[in-house]
Amino acid sequence: MKIFTGNQIHDLDQYTIDNEPIKSIDLMERAARAMTAAIEEQWGQQTPVTVFAGPGNNGGDALAVARLLLEKQYEVQTYIFNVNGKLSADCHTNLKRLREKWGRTVNEVVQEFDPPQLGADMLVVDGLFGSGLNKPLAGGFATLVKYINASEAQVVSLDMPSGLMTEDNTYNVRPNIIRATLTLTLQQPKLAMLFAENQEYLGRVRTLDIHLSQQGIDSIDAQYTLTDNMQMAQMLRPRNRFAHKGDMGHAMLVAGCYGMAGAAVLAAKACLRAGVGKLTVVTPRQNVGILQTTVPEAVLRIDRDETAFCEAVGTDGYNAIGIGPGLGTQEQTAVATIAQIRRSTAPIVVDADALNILSTHLSWLQQLPHGVVLTPHPKELDRIEGHCTNSYERLTKAKLLAERLSGYVILKGHHTATCLPDGHVVFNSTGNAGMATAGSGDVLTGILTALIARGYNTADACVLGVYLHGLAGDMAARELGEESLTASDIVRYLPKAFLSLMEQKHKA
Repeated sequence: MKIFTGNQIHDLDQYTIDNEPIKSIDLMERAARAMTAAIEEQWGQQTPVTVFAGPGNNGGDALAVARLLLEKQYEVQTYIFNVNGKLSADCHTNLKRLREKWGRTVNEVVQEFDPPQLGADMLVVDGLFGSGLNKPLAGGFATLVKYINASEAQVVSLDMPSGLMTEDNTYNVRPNIIRATLTLTLQQPKLAMLFAENQEYLGRVRTLDIHLSQQGIDSIDAQYTLTDNMQMAQMLRPRNRFAHKGDMGHAMLVAGCYGMAGAAVLAAKACLRAGVGKLTVVTPRQNVGILQTTVPEAVLRIDRDETAFCEAVGTDGYNAIGIGPGLGTQEQTAVATIAQIRRSTAPIVVDADALNILSTHLSWLQQLPHGVVLTPHPKELDRIEGHCTNSYERLTKAKLLAERLSGYVILKGHHTATCLPDGHVVFNSTGNAGMATAGSGDVLTGILTALIARGYNTADACVLGVYLHGLAGDMAARELGEESLTASDIVRYLPKAFLSLMEQKHKA
């Protein structure tokens, strides 16, 4: 699914109007009917509704929703803010339609505004400003937003919570943003909806299909996309019936120091569960007993040091390499890590302590090979690229890093973002808060290393691997709950995630 910018959303609306063809007022009515139906599903006729409509097309949506709710016997009071004496054409039309039958319920605000009482049993429909907003709210609108937020009323925002911009909110004034109970966004999620710090304003998000032109959607080049189940199922490669282990790739994991053998175990188990034919784990001697007991399928290549990785090894014969889980950051390990990266002839996934080592030796970044995969969580990226104040800034830095390295940066989070070398970003749609647990990233490293070793191109391996990781976590959470989820559970449910996608692929 493509994620469009505010300008692209406007272009898509216009494309639909021009090519369906459909009048803009009728497209607004289509959107209003979808939003009204969603409101009906959650709030019955016994809920008093107060509608706040701005002067633009978001206000036009709100006025149409007010009319439709009144027709369905809801008790509705509407406030239309026309402080500059200028409404958009479709907003003006919907105001006229509302007044024709329900004029007594409409309050037009041109100067003074006496706000209504908003109780806990009431619903506020926020239609002040939608996806076209490009600057922070101020003045009277900011005061109104604070008044709504201070009330106990539930709030449904139309398309976007008023005050929240669709992409970059770095310089926004956060007290002047509506805190919605439910956001009904149209056609596609907006970029800002994928960032953690904006969740407090969005509440629950529902994306409503208002049947904008598919041809228009296809014709617009989106920099951001969001994965979906069917797309990921089609990405799965069939396993040849006559395949042997040599056909399924040979992966190498450089992982674990003394006291961190668990990270090596998790990455190794995930790598094998992701279907790799053979796996070799490079690890210190102290970890041998643990790994041979817990992951008997893996071959061990034992470092000469008892407790830490300190010597790079040859990589001939390997199809992919993962380095970093539980590695430690001792200086001898740091030197061995960059030596291993330089020596590697196969695609390489760099995670965890390998990233921390790079963050303290930034000049080594230029030695990373083209096509390298980095998998930082937010703090790891900040250590490499400098402190970021918000998710949009961090995503921008991750994108630039991927372009600069001609590699792939997987910025982990609730909607993990895979930044491609060409500047495109793929957000992930699976995963849950239960996966915020130690070892989850080690599991992802194992999955990614396996898929690359099996012959997936790196871009597909990154996107599919992140999706499978989240899907396994979702399946585990459905049966075990989020509170008790561990990284080992993600590994255990990985086979079910593969089966689910394969069944989807066969249905297509």
